[in-house]
Amino acid sequence: QVQLVESGGGLVQPGGSLRLSCAASGSIFRLDNMGWYRQAPGNQRELVATITSGGSSNYGDSVKGRFTISRDNAKNTVYLQMNSLKVEDTAVYYCNADGQHNIGYRLPFVSWGQGTQVTVSS
Repeated sequence: QVQLVESGGGLVQPGGSLRLSCAASGSIFRLDNMGWYRQAPGNQRELVATITSGGSSNYGDSVKGRFTISRDNAKNTVYLQMNSLKVEDTAVYYCNADGQHNIGYRLPFVSWGQGTQVTVSS
């Protein structure tokens, strides 16, 4: 019922930058945590960054100092600014969010986006 749609992926050269966006839609009472995860072929999905509704953020060790997560609560949107990109950052990036539905008993939800491809290559 709650859908997440990512955008902003693409091909970029090493050292370049990309900005990913993820918009949540549906019957949402509130969004709590939002975040980004990534998965390269043959690898497990790993944490990139998360952010709480209050703006507190957490980053995976491999992206600290290079990536910045932010959110616009009015738009139910989370962003990931990726700078100083490396070849190792190549992966499908997935948006994640949890919160409560704006229906009935306010049941909690966890949603995932379809993913957006980020390719870092010369």
